[in-house]
Amino acid sequence: MDPERVDVFRFESELNAGREALTAGHLDRTRELLGHALARWHGPMLAGVPLGPVLTSRTAAADEERLLTVELLAEAQLRSGRSDSAIPLLREVIVRHPLREPAYVLLMRALYERGDHAGALVVYDEVRTTLAEELGIEPGPDIQGLRVKIRTEASVGESAISVAPRPLPARGLAAGTPAPAEERHRRAPVDHLPRAVTDFVGREEVVSRLLAETRRVEERVSAVHVIDGMAGSGKTTLAVHLARRLSERYRDASLFIDLCGDGETTRIEPSAALAALLRQLRVPAERIPAEFDARAELWRRELESRRAVVVFDNAAGSDQVLPLLPASPGAVVLVTSRRRLADLDVGPPESLPLMTPDEGLKLLAQTAGVERIAEEPAAAAEVVRRCGHLPLAIRLAGSRLAHRPARRVADLAARLAADPPAVNELQVGDRTLARAFATSYGPLPAPAQRAFRMLSIHPGEHSAEMVAALLDLPLDVVAKLLDDLVDLHLVDEVEGGRYRLHDLLRQYSRAQCLVSETPEAVMSAVARLLDFALHATLQASSELHQFVDVRKEVGAGPPPRPDLTGPEIVAGVAWLERERTNLGMLVGLGAEHGLHHQVWKLARALWRFLHVRGHFDDILVTHRAGLASATALQHQPAIVSMHNYLASALVKTGSHRLASTHLDAAISLCRESGDWRQLARLRSNLSVVHLFSGNLEQAVAMGRQSLAERRLYENRVPLALPNLGIALALLGRWDEALKIHRQHLFQARLNQDYYHLANALSHLAAVRVRVGQHRQGVLLLKSSLSLFRRTGHRYGEAEARNVLGVAYRGLNELDLARRQHLAAFELAVESGERHAQCIALNDLGLTLLLCGDGPAALEAHRRGLQLAERVANPYEQGRALAGLAEHFVRADPVEARRHWERALAIFRRMGVPERFEAERRLAEVRDAALVAER
Repeated sequence: MDPERVDVFRFESELNAGREALTAGHLDRTRELLGHALARWHGPMLAGVPLGPVLTSRTAAADEERLLTVELLAEAQLRSGRSDSAIPLLREVIVRHPLREPAYVLLMRALYERGDHAGALVVYDEVRTTLAEELGIEPGPDIQGLRVKIRTEASVGESAISVAPRPLPARGLAAGTPAPAEERHRRAPVDHLPRAVTDFVGREEVVSRLLAETRRVEERVSAVHVIDGMAGSGKTTLAVHLARRLSERYRDASLFIDLCGDGETTRIEPSAALAALLRQLRVPAERIPAEFDARAELWRRELESRRAVVVFDNAAGSDQVLPLLPASPGAVVLVTSRRRLADLDVGPPESLPLMTPDEGLKLLAQTAGVERIAEEPAAAAEVVRRCGHLPLAIRLAGSRLAHRPARRVADLAARLAADPPAVNELQVGDRTLARAFATSYGPLPAPAQRAFRMLSIHPGEHSAEMVAALLDLPLDVVAKLLDDLVDLHLVDEVEGGRYRLHDLLRQYSRAQCLVSETPEAVMSAVARLLDFALHATLQASSELHQFVDVRKEVGAGPPPRPDLTGPEIVAGVAWLERERTNLGMLVGLGAEHGLHHQVWKLARALWRFLHVRGHFDDILVTHRAGLASATALQHQPAIVSMHNYLASALVKTGSHRLASTHLDAAISLCRESGDWRQLARLRSNLSVVHLFSGNLEQAVAMGRQSLAERRLYENRVPLALPNLGIALALLGRWDEALKIHRQHLFQARLNQDYYHLANALSHLAAVRVRVGQHRQGVLLLKSSLSLFRRTGHRYGEAEARNVLGVAYRGLNELDLARRQHLAAFELAVESGERHAQCIALNDLGLTLLLCGDGPAALEAHRRGLQLAERVANPYEQGRALAGLAEHFVRADPVEARRHWERALAIFRRMGVPERFEAERRLAEVRDAALVAER
């Protein structure tokens, strides 16, 4: 809009023109302009409009300008001899603003010039009483001096008084006009920043970003930067460092005030903060109004004529900071807080992350000594890690070393790793990490304190549902508590709906829990947490347990908190994958607290998911804990179950002997109890161990013995069928293998078990391909892969794709073969199937050799051999050695002979048909090797 159409702009224009006219001595013009300016006011500005911080500041500044206009007009009236016209104006100002001393000075002058000496002295008594009652101070020197002159000259009977007119209120001194001594002193640069650290470490990106943002906005508004973070994250250090950098361009004032926002009783209220800041600017105490609005006006007016950088440290909330923000450009404000000040409306806050390992080492070296840290780099890195990369903790650790020159860095690292935890070790004098955390924890309401304490019970990440179970509270209440803890940086929200404690905060939380919570309360909380984990796991894995009633097996019963474990919250396998680490930790937590029933049940509920996804190491950890708990309970079915599922993971990781030990123990228990159904399953699983160990005849014998008890399977697909067929095929007994795999296919169709149907087709195809029926094999494999995709069980897909690659190789479609081998290997890696990875690598090597890519084939066989040795798979070791031997036939006959000899030894022990080819090839290279050796 045209400024001439906006009343506040017209008012400011007329005020400035009136001020200039008064300075030039044009009193009539002054009265005219200022009278027009005041006539534009018709009540409060923007009446009825909700005001934010910017408009509030703007209206406050305009109100101040209006008061100045009244005083300027009164000054013009007095200089024109019109004291009667000035008196009503001034009395109106004093009624509305009883602490405004300049108006009292003008009113006393006007009354005296009118001859009312007594009235002028009454005004003095009024202002003296008001200031004493409201502010506890005496009137300023202008009023005191005027009173003395009036009393003196009135007592000697003089008819007039010569009182020097008050200097014109202006935004600055006219060019060439010397400032009064007091004004020059008050306008001198001031510096109230704390001492900065000697060598600031890290945070370069944050500093650069804040400096750039300041330059971007400083011409339009005063830049305001909010820096938040957990206790000890270095917020104040960063703010002071940044303020020092900025003070080179904002030279007039560098101010600092600690708002003490960590306690309700100690926090500095905005009014007191304004008084402190004004005193830092050297404003005399008698000039600081008691009224909050007037004090805020004076603060903003003082900043208008300065370029200043201001640090508001440790703010409690936006309401504490908002009244302190400047209204016009020319200042930079840095606000630090442990709380996220989301409603300050000054742009996104800068939340300080933890230090990087390199930054932490630099800070430790700066505090403890560069040479000392360089002598023990590994121990120094461990100290930084134990300090959680938290700047305050690192500084305290470094100071501890600096004051103990005889102590090694490794000694401190060891002490930080011991019990009691590191949070108690990090102390230098009165500075302690625990005290820093206490200032955040102490002011919390009781429910939030309890939530913070109880979070330390579980060392992993927490979902809101887990916390609700832990605290036994409704989910909406827990969500609010977690939000409050996140806002205070006591808890980190790592992603939507997931929370964790910093390591040192967890130690502090644990200490508070030990002090404030009874052992019974902690035990109940852990039991609730494990109950939630069990029922959530059963819900999420239900699609994987199509033919086994795991809920009945573990005696789970109905969930105690169905609001936390419904299908809309616990979303299938994706939930299990996300919570996998947590669930494993909870098994250990239950074992630690002796909750043996929950421990073995949770381990059992997790097995199918962990096995299908190839998390075999997780099975070993959870089921060893489950076995210990089942043994403590003397619960025989649970003991058998844990032995069985431990063996399933051990055979996948190549620990065949230990797997056999667990299965033998389980078989012995089942014999004692007469549980023949479970015994049949265990024998079938033991045949798998023999299969992977290379004991093929034993695998066949065990498989046939298990099939002889097929009545015990209750019309389910006998698990011995596929493993028996594979063992027969490896021994070259093709017809018997085909017969077994057909039985597997038939049983799968009877039971409408599509997973077993897909596996049976894949195994039939493998036999067909081995005997050279490649096209038949391709058709069977495509049907198998279609079923794998349909059911979502991709467990056997890697094996099927690799056999498809072998079939394509037999059809001389080498590019298609190579692609299938690579796809099979990737699937095997995803599912953790190391045996399948060996098979895919060895077949890939054979295909690459036919493609003419000898180096790639050599690498594939070398990797296959390394992996086969790692999982103790002798058959694939032999195949890898045979592949390597073929590579060395021409280049190095001696090396080829060595590889063939090793492969032949394996094949002979296993009794597989590959021994015949190995014998033939070894005979061919033996003579060449002898010649090479000579």
